Amino acid sequence: MIDVPPHAIAGTLSALCALAMGVAIRSGGTCTVAAVNEIVDERKCWRLLAIIAASMLVLGGLFIAKSLDMLPSLPDGAPATRATIWGGLLLGLGASVNGACALGTIARIGAGQWSYVATPIGYYAGCHIAARGLAAAIPFPVHDSPALHAPGSIAVLLAAVATTLAACALRPHHTTPASARPDPDPEETRASWLPHGATAAIGATFVLLFVLDGAWTYTDTLADLAQGHVVATTSRGLLFGALLLGAMSAGVRRAMRREHVCGTHVTPTRLVRCLSGGALMGWASLMIPGGNDSLVLVAMPLLRPYAWVAFAAMCFAIGAVSVSRRLLHARRQREMTKLA
Repeated sequence: MIDVPPHAIAGTLSALCALAMGVAIRSGGTCTVAAVNEIVDERKCWRLLAIIAASMLVLGGLFIAKSLDMLPSLPDGAPATRATIWGGLLLGLGASVNGACALGTIARIGAGQWSYVATPIGYYAGCHIAARGLAAAIPFPVHDSPALHAPGSIAVLLAAVATTLAACALRPHHTTPASARPDPDPEETRASWLPHGATAAIGATFVLLFVLDGAWTYTDTLADLAQGHVVATTSRGLLFGALLLGAMSAGVRRAMRREHVCGTHVTPTRLVRCLSGGALMGWASLMIPGGNDSLVLVAMPLLRPYAWVAFAAMCFAIGAVSVSRRLLHARRQREMTKLA
């Protein structure tokens, strides 16, 4: 009988969770930029509700893991300071320049938009540069999460909030076709899952991954590498590979069937935007600390104030950029109409 080490089983299960998470991210087109653009364009917040519901789902899973005494050590926290706000604004600006947040970048790569491969490279570079500057010198004291020490009544209340958000997201609603918008998002035209279904799958698989391997996100792995923290980076790098493989699974299946695989051409302009946007997000992640996937899936579920402040600042920055772009587009349209 073959004796399989327990760590090998845990590693395999963790990789499968990361693989499933990649499939969910790609299939739902999960992205904070798309969520804020939905608010600006359609005056609807279904995607944003789905993202928040995913955070609440992770919190519920962590409560269950704690009750079963299966919860691993929690990551360090940080205070909410002015650096948190500036970091959130910079994170939103970087996501707007890039065209997608950290999760949205994985969805874009899975959709065959190969310019977004440059985003993780830029993210690593931004973290590496910031680690040598002021952001790395800011002391981040450890703050225990108040969420997992809450009484049972608070847990019931949080469960009710999560259920309400899920019910709101499940209500039938009509959306404007992406092709009819002035600045359509190509990812929205390819997403095959509804946002709430995708974020629920992301939250569930992340809880399992949390229990098996701790609080892992790919942006944290890139930040650790950039700062020279090489402990367990090999296994975490494998999880990143599994995440990307899950996101690209549909294309891989089509390629194996010898079907035509869609993809977009890589242009210098798009590469520069992805590199610079990734670098801005990497720099911001050390100021907060954490990328937006770490905020949504780790710090926000733990009810850490700095995470909610940073996420709100990020959404504000994305919204401001989105509104500015649309105003400029409308102005150009008026000028072209006058010239005609």
